[in-house]
Amino acid sequence: MAENNVIYVGQRPADSYAFNGIMLFGNGAEEVVIKARGMAIKRAVDVAEIIRKRMEDMMKTEIKYKDIKISTEKVQRDNGERNVSAIEIVLSK
Repeated sequence: MAENNVIYVGQRPADSYAFNGIMLFGNGAEEVVIKARGMAIKRAVDVAEIIRKRMEDMMKTEIKYKDIKISTEKVQRDNGERNVSAIEIVLSK
């Protein structure tokens, strides 16, 4: 998987990340990886669903969930180390 096929979800609206995913598939990518941590996990799931539904509705291309990984990452903060949940969603044509 090329690193340029990865979408890191943050605080922007889900539609802006979904647009990036649709563009990646439109430019020939066979897989797109959506990654998020903490409070952005919900938005990452929304992004995956938006991409899947729009690709199927508009472009008649079936997008499937190839893999979903959940984990806990240790993040350094000012007041020490903290555990943060993370998700990685792999969509494929």
